[in-house]
Amino acid sequence: MKKFIILFNMFACLMVLESCSKLDVDVESQYVKDNFPTTNADYTALFGTVYSNLSSQYGVPYWRMQELSTDAAILPARDGNFDDGGQYRQLHYHTWTIDHTNVRDIWQWGFGGINNCNRLINLTTESVASDASKAKSIAEVKAMRALYYYFMMDLYGNVPIIDTFPVSTPPGNQTREKVFEFIEKELLAVIPQLPVKDNTNRVAVYGRPTQAMVYALLEKMYLNAEVYTGKPRYNDAVTMADNILKNSNYSLDAKYSDIFDVNNGPQINETIFAIPYDQQIPGNQMTRFGFYPALAAAYGINVGFSISMSTTPEYYNRFNLTNDIRNSFWLIGKQYAPDANRKPDLTKPIFVAGTTTQIEITPDLILKPGKPMDLGNTVADQAKGVRSVKYWPDPNAIQATRLNGNDMPLLRLADAMLMKAEAILRGATATTVNGELQTPLLLLNKIRARAGAETASAVSLQDLLDERARELSWEAWRRNDLIRFGQFETEYPLPNDVLKMNKDVTRRIYPIPANELKLNSNLKQNPGY
Repeated sequence: MKKFIILFNMFACLMVLESCSKLDVDVESQYVKDNFPTTNADYTALFGTVYSNLSSQYGVPYWRMQELSTDAAILPARDGNFDDGGQYRQLHYHTWTIDHTNVRDIWQWGFGGINNCNRLINLTTESVASDASKAKSIAEVKAMRALYYYFMMDLYGNVPIIDTFPVSTPPGNQTREKVFEFIEKELLAVIPQLPVKDNTNRVAVYGRPTQAMVYALLEKMYLNAEVYTGKPRYNDAVTMADNILKNSNYSLDAKYSDIFDVNNGPQINETIFAIPYDQQIPGNQMTRFGFYPALAAAYGINVGFSISMSTTPEYYNRFNLTNDIRNSFWLIGKQYAPDANRKPDLTKPIFVAGTTTQIEITPDLILKPGKPMDLGNTVADQAKGVRSVKYWPDPNAIQATRLNGNDMPLLRLADAMLMKAEAILRGATATTVNGELQTPLLLLNKIRARAGAETASAVSLQDLLDERARELSWEAWRRNDLIRFGQFETEYPLPNDVLKMNKDVTRRIYPIPANELKLNSNLKQNPGY
């Protein structure tokens, strides 16, 4: 079911390569009255670059900025291997600089996406298509531009607002509050022109903006509004959640694992917006960096992976609810080959190569003295750190790319439900949806029931933060959550650690990259850098 989206992205990549090989050609000059987009197929081809750009960086550098800067994920060195200039260590200790690779690349990715959206809006406005076609197409691109802007506002705070193409004067920063207002206005305006997902169009709208995607993004903004603007908007967050929850085409999938499976796609009921991937362009890299490579053959995989990324003991300790299926998506303890139901087959232990010693993964992250954030690289050292298999390893991964075909959900119903519960606990009024008064406890227990976990008898804000850690692990929301809860600066020392976390709250936003400041003198650096 994903083939349409994958082909769409492949065509988009070809467009990108073609345009990049002709840098001296004015993009607009390639379109005249006879070849402006007029049909849905024309627009699909034209807008492909919006989505191919999104998938190109989301799953690695963007994900790392959101997760490696928290307790959810850590990418330690292994006797000097995987140090990569200390960039992962800097994320862990909040000591990144204005020259940090991810800080630079994601700024360029985000504003590259915004600039491309502006170009497409300009082209669509000039096309000879009907006004109705233009309105729908521009709404789609504006929704995607708002998503890119949300990423930039969340990461960098005070960023330029660019809504025209071409740009004649290098823009200066706007306050985070102004950027928030711009995104909010854009999203509210496009809702009537966007489709509503139903059982007849779920393939066509998969991975593309819908009304529910806008509602979920607005809910995310309103829940974090006090961080972004200093003004709480919790009742507005509940309103946006209800707009989604009233649509019966969104529901919690019975099997949690289906959401992240290799064959996930439009058939997943709770996906509101996902980023499609296959093993080629550019591919989901969760397994490449987070799997334990000595287990590959037992999982039916003939690809070599890295041995680095894991979670921290503190984060893993939250997976402590009885019968919770989410506990099983971490590799820890003695390892066995999975059975047909992906449960450990206790008759098939996996041994260290060439020995009769069973592989055992331990949660401890004990550093080697004198080496910054380095676990060592012996067989035992390689097995340190709990690994995630939430995105189940893809048996069709190929050596040339080492990439998975699992799509990555960005916004989904469970998140919307937990955000609603949190907004109510923070002061919003509980509301009734489909005849059901949705209290925070009821919403929390719906999430737990799907996971098979024990139900709660009471719920606090900390309970919700812990539940978000269980439900949304490695989905690129941990930094966002910890900042909202005032816990982003919480330190979790590693044994033998000689480095300390920078606890300055200015690290809650990243710096404007050094190269951007050189290129544009109208930009001003964020406080603390």
